[in-house]
Amino acid sequence: MSQATPHKKLNELEASAICGNDISSSCLYVSALAIAHAGQYAWVALLVVGAVLFLFRRIYGEVVGALPLNGGAYNVLLNTTSKRNAAVAACLTILSYMATAVISASEAMHYLHTLWHGLPIILATILLLGLFLLLTILGISESAVVAVGIFVLHLASLTLLAGVTGWYLFVHGLDTLVANWHMPLKGSLVSALFLGFSAAMLGISGFESSANFVEEQARGVFQKTLRNMWVVVTVFNPLLAFLAIAALPLVEVGQHTETLLSHLGNRTGGPWLATLISVDAVAVLSGAVLTSFVGVSGLMKRMTLDRILPQFFLKENKRCSNYIILITFFLLCLSVLLITNGELGPLAGVYTISFLSVMAFFALGNFLLKRKRPKLPRPVYASLLTVTLALLGVLAALYGNIRMRPDYLIVFLQYFLPAMVIVSAMLNRTAILNLVLDAAESFAKHSPRISRLTQLSIRRQLRELHRQEFVFFTKGDNVSNLNKVMAYVVENEFTNRLKIVTLLKKGETYPEDLLTDIRVLDRAYEQIVVDFVTINDQFGPELIDRLSKEWHIPKNFMFIGSPGNQFPYQISDLGGVRLII
Repeated sequence: MSQATPHKKLNELEASAICGNDISSSCLYVSALAIAHAGQYAWVALLVVGAVLFLFRRIYGEVVGALPLNGGAYNVLLNTTSKRNAAVAACLTILSYMATAVISASEAMHYLHTLWHGLPIILATILLLGLFLLLTILGISESAVVAVGIFVLHLASLTLLAGVTGWYLFVHGLDTLVANWHMPLKGSLVSALFLGFSAAMLGISGFESSANFVEEQARGVFQKTLRNMWVVVTVFNPLLAFLAIAALPLVEVGQHTETLLSHLGNRTGGPWLATLISVDAVAVLSGAVLTSFVGVSGLMKRMTLDRILPQFFLKENKRCSNYIILITFFLLCLSVLLITNGELGPLAGVYTISFLSVMAFFALGNFLLKRKRPKLPRPVYASLLTVTLALLGVLAALYGNIRMRPDYLIVFLQYFLPAMVIVSAMLNRTAILNLVLDAAESFAKHSPRISRLTQLSIRRQLRELHRQEFVFFTKGDNVSNLNKVMAYVVENEFTNRLKIVTLLKKGETYPEDLLTDIRVLDRAYEQIVVDFVTINDQFGPELIDRLSKEWHIPKNFMFIGSPGNQFPYQISDLGGVRLII
């Protein structure tokens, strides 16, 4: 888009609504999960979850503030470590999106079932997922206006439910709360709180969603979305759990796991409140399904552009939708729905394992950012103690979920391991193609024609992989930094062509030492052809945009070193240029 018609950025309410619909939808089912393990102390476990999320506010604030690019944990690791590590985080994020879509669609249909008792839930869930597949293929993504409307309705509904339940307790007394309070726990109090905390960590799923569209937010909005999501989760989740414990016998909570809040509304306010909560649940959970489709499409497209996924994923229809990505995601969602038979427990287990792993990668990414990119300006700074405590909290919750139901880990691995096999094959496809080429040459004696055709096809694919040129902008880096660049390209990319570009001011000449260093490295890395280019211009978004078009090199194939505090641009202004030293 030209500078004359700049793209409108999302304001605080719009951005908070888009990511808030995702994270606040967990209020509809997390209370029941926490009560199932922590009983009458579930609200305490949910408060602990809020404390852990408070720590992650600073972690996300520092990481995304320093690297304000879409992609979440994948982007962080891509700019602080290797592409292989980033690919692991990306696979976990995709799995998290998949479980989000299935859980949200299934929960939406469970709430709709309270209004339409003859509704076949599994079939309705498939139809809802199919509806959003069609909408996203047609190019209809989440609308900020619609998202705001759903978010406001959701918060108003939860507030009304809390108010009505409070009045119900005032009128009818606290006998139910007292009875529940004296119910025996399964095991010790510490064990109950730990398992309740582990299950309740599902309540912060969606916290990473704001980091996946940070480039669409106005300056300064991202930090506010983190604060707003934290407030919603920390206030409503413990409050609703406590009110459910105070108004409902614990045995009823277990009987209405999928529709706890509408059942609470029916008990405390009557059918009208149950209907309102059910309608609200269908709307906000459907919004979370749409967010999943849109989010996974953007992430998988970024991975494909980085040549981690097959290039046919980039195919678009007339509405510029990557329909192959969307259809693939729909089929994955369909399979996990059928494998788990739509049961909330296994779905939540898969979701929690993948989501908590992504959170752990974000904390690790923060450590890497401090060590490898110390000069990058950042709006906030998370202390080492903060990051360590947050990481320990996530790992403890991850262990707790696996300990509670080891079989959920099996379901998780059924999807994660094949995804990693595919990604690993893509990242190592040069070696794989060379092995196939050797095999084809050995097979030439038996079938010369087939072998020759196979060899031609493989050599063409190898040429396609190798001819993509990469660019590194340098101000005259020493030989050590240039060596790191060459090593990174060899280890992470398929190319055998690299442009090293140095920018000169008017009348300035390039340092002779730089050319000498490049010649030395060119001889050391025989597999890479180095092209040294000098340009009389100033580094910035305009130059990157011009060179990308002139040289036909995507911006995400352009590298720079880590800028310092005096750098006049945000990393997001550079259109996807990557940091590699």
